[in-house]
Amino acid sequence: MKRIRKAAVIGSGVMGSSIAAHLVNVGIPTTLLDIVPNEVTAAEKAKGLTLQDKAVRNRIVNQSLKSLTKQKPAALTVKENIDLITVGNLEDDLEALNEVDWIIEVVVENLEVKKKVFEKVDAHRKPGTIVSSNTSGISIHDMSADCSDDFKAHFLGTHFFNPPRYLKLLEIIPTEYTKNDVVEYMKTFGEDVLGKGVVVCKDTPNFIANRIGTYGLQVTVEEMIKGGFTIGEIDSVSGPLIGRPKSATFRTLDVVGLDTFVHVANNVREQVSDESEKAVFEIPDFIQTMVEKGWIGSKAKQGFYLKKGKDILQLNYQTLEYEPRNKLQAPSMLQAKQLKSTRQKIKALAYSGDQAGEILWPIFKRVFLYAAEKYKEIADRIYDIDLAMKWGFGWELGPFETWDALGLETSVERMKKEGEAIPDWIEEMLAAGHTSFYKEESGGLAYYAEGKYLQILPHPKTINLKLLKRQDRVIMKNAGASLIDIGDDVACLEFTSPNNALGLDVLQMIQKSIEEVEKNYKGLVIGNQGKNFCVGANIALMLMEAQDDNFFELDMVVRQFHKTMMQLKYAERPVVVAPFSMALGGGVEVSIPASGIQASMETYMGFVEFGVGLIPGGGGNKELYFRYLDRIPEGVSVDLTKITNQVFELIATAKVSTSGEEAKKLGFLRPQDGISVNGDHLIHDAKQRVLNMFSEGYTPPIPRKFPVSGEAGYAAMIMGVEAMRLSGYASDHDVKIAKKLATVLSGGNVPQGTLITEQYMLDLEREAFLSLLGEPKTQARMQHMLMKGKPLRN
Repeated sequence: MKRIRKAAVIGSGVMGSSIAAHLVNVGIPTTLLDIVPNEVTAAEKAKGLTLQDKAVRNRIVNQSLKSLTKQKPAALTVKENIDLITVGNLEDDLEALNEVDWIIEVVVENLEVKKKVFEKVDAHRKPGTIVSSNTSGISIHDMSADCSDDFKAHFLGTHFFNPPRYLKLLEIIPTEYTKNDVVEYMKTFGEDVLGKGVVVCKDTPNFIANRIGTYGLQVTVEEMIKGGFTIGEIDSVSGPLIGRPKSATFRTLDVVGLDTFVHVANNVREQVSDESEKAVFEIPDFIQTMVEKGWIGSKAKQGFYLKKGKDILQLNYQTLEYEPRNKLQAPSMLQAKQLKSTRQKIKALAYSGDQAGEILWPIFKRVFLYAAEKYKEIADRIYDIDLAMKWGFGWELGPFETWDALGLETSVERMKKEGEAIPDWIEEMLAAGHTSFYKEESGGLAYYAEGKYLQILPHPKTINLKLLKRQDRVIMKNAGASLIDIGDDVACLEFTSPNNALGLDVLQMIQKSIEEVEKNYKGLVIGNQGKNFCVGANIALMLMEAQDDNFFELDMVVRQFHKTMMQLKYAERPVVVAPFSMALGGGVEVSIPASGIQASMETYMGFVEFGVGLIPGGGGNKELYFRYLDRIPEGVSVDLTKITNQVFELIATAKVSTSGEEAKKLGFLRPQDGISVNGDHLIHDAKQRVLNMFSEGYTPPIPRKFPVSGEAGYAAMIMGVEAMRLSGYASDHDVKIAKKLATVLSGGNVPQGTLITEQYMLDLEREAFLSLLGEPKTQARMQHMLMKGKPLRN
């Protein structure tokens, strides 16, 4: 039975160290190796060190580890994970390769260098150890040509995308010698342990995503030059409007690095034989000049864009001078912004007769035709190409899905009129009456393959809420949420309001869902598959009510929120909440009273109300205080003032976790709460927790009185705030908010150690929350956040 318990990464550059970081993030101890330097530095000489000293011999890998801790975005989910990385070098520490189950090579992109590395690896690995290369395009077969049979049987490409912690795609590239069970194991391991979306590729130049993605970037540059457009104009129409990342085209190239981009493009150009294909991958002169000048993007702080003070300038590729950024203004862009789906937007833009259409249609057309021409060469299924582009480049729709959005028949007819050659298999497909690459079939999705449609079999750990709703599995719904039967007598409450913000409709559905589940189901999952889990309560609505002096209604809403959270906490059936991405304010308040939490690895959890002049108003102060009280082992004396201060600081500084693991450290999650590395498995994992709790005979908690720090705790909290005011770090209004928060957390004007009820603290919270809502300076902060998207200090 294969199992990867330990790993080794050879090559400690940005990519190698980031892969090592991802491995330790998921709990796999990793040895990180690099070459021995060939000379000592001046600083090492001054310390009397020589090339024989370990500090010198491991200098390269130690420097990489130091850089790793400073990476942005952070490569480590919590900084302590670095302790799971052991460092070494390729001369003294090769024996370590005998102790690991997976060896990943991430050295320079040079075939001969890689072959020498694998010669050493082959001599030191134990039989059966999986070995892989993270190459972005060198032939996997050629690398292992001189290695042993056992090495070849356990060797494959595992191409991570940068940064490995955040980008979902993992391309797996077997050779003709790779054992099938190794490929299957690595696919499952990649999905379940590493949390990746895995696509098995053929051993062709740049595999799938970089082959299609680089082609797309090259033709975009070509079309920009041909049409006389600017960098800013291209980016304004090639980003979110068509379901692509905010970085669009040229900002993406800056982030990737022009040096990397040029290397990848050259790799294809050198390996393909078709002259017209070679020509597309020819790097334009102005980009070559940029690389020569060192204008290679974000890491050089200069590329297609340059930040000058507060201004972001764009490069004029004709003069190689920077100028104010401009955006495309086209009628179809305004029209597209009014449309709901990305598919509708793409169609409106591409077929418009304005400048947006002039840019997008030829780019789409060329990428479609290239993907269709290369599909059988680089992949087994059109579906794999679409997945690779979505997971590797952040596209909402892959090339074949985008082609469907434009209408296959209509677009092909136009292409023919423009003199394009259509691949034979598409002509045959249309002639047989098949007019789309995908279609709904038997309650699921099917893709076109060799004259027929094949069902896309969902991963057993993926629960697709949209698909379940199409299958009439909705139990009940209103404008803000839906209750869905997700099988095995478990229901899922999905938020559907804009930004998944909490309003009375959502609160009503939580109450109704709990009642329904207590009667007819084993338990409830609260989760969704939107952009964020929940960004909190609807502050626009609260501000409007406060400005209209509707405090009776606001009081009712807060009471309703408190009642709902108490119902959730004491439900007769287990309730597991599945937060991911942003889970802020009310998103935390829905999560922490529940029986359990199954969070995504990328969960950013925190109370951010202080930034808009408020404190948590849905019971969050009480529940977070409970979390910290419950951390104290039974029989250990409790320092109530210390606990209150910790909770106070977490709320007052609006601290947000940078991962699910950090959410545990901060106390938003309990030690027994789960973390899903693969976000696609989150609802499934939450459902399993519900079923486990039910089978173990779940009983709800018993309401209890709890001790508070009282007047002494209040004084300790306020002392720190007053010191910040005197130092100029806190305004008078900050102090006013802090005093309200301190009153709630301390239990008010009572002696330390006083036992209070949950309702008592909720009443304090409601009074504090509503009084702050009535403050003009709080309303100004709320207004500023709504208009500017950032906090106001007043």
